[in-house]
Amino acid sequence: MSRVGKLPISIPSGVTVVMDDASIAVNGPKGKLFVKSSPAVRVVLNDNTLVVSPSDSSAHSRAMWGTMRSNLNNIVRGVSEGFSRKLDIRGVGYKAAINGNMLSLSLGFSHEIRYIIPEDISVTIEKQTQLEIKGIDIQKVGKTASDIRSLRKPEPYKGKGVRYSDEFVRSKEGKKK
Repeated sequence: MSRVGKLPISIPSGVTVVMDDASIAVNGPKGKLFVKSSPAVRVVLNDNTLVVSPSDSSAHSRAMWGTMRSNLNNIVRGVSEGFSRKLDIRGVGYKAAINGNMLSLSLGFSHEIRYIIPEDISVTIEKQTQLEIKGIDIQKVGKTASDIRSLRKPEPYKGKGVRYSDEFVRSKEGKKK
């Protein structure tokens, strides 16, 4: 029995759900998202709740039950509230700037790194060393944040690099003479 799958998904006001055989579309104030419906699970729309249940008792259906419920919940939350992820840039001379849909990062290399921001993602710079990535799709927001972080991961000696704002980087002791 999936503990996550058992929970119903409440649909907030202003959000509409349209279901057909192949996909489930969710419209909200922030945008529109789709998810492919799996034959392994059944999705039922009751008043203002979505209920996900396995279509049979196979292991695959039970595995997809919680996954489908989580994906649907993230889509409903995304079109109503949106998602964001904050990044901190630490290091002497490390900074970020936005030019149109291009993010320019100075991360201690001999050249400036340019990252193309995906269409449905918005990046704002609070300071030169703080980025906020916003969007309605939690997977795209997380992937974009991960891609930017991977350009210069935080190193364990001085902590220089790009990190999530809530990330703790354990520092190591340096070499002794």
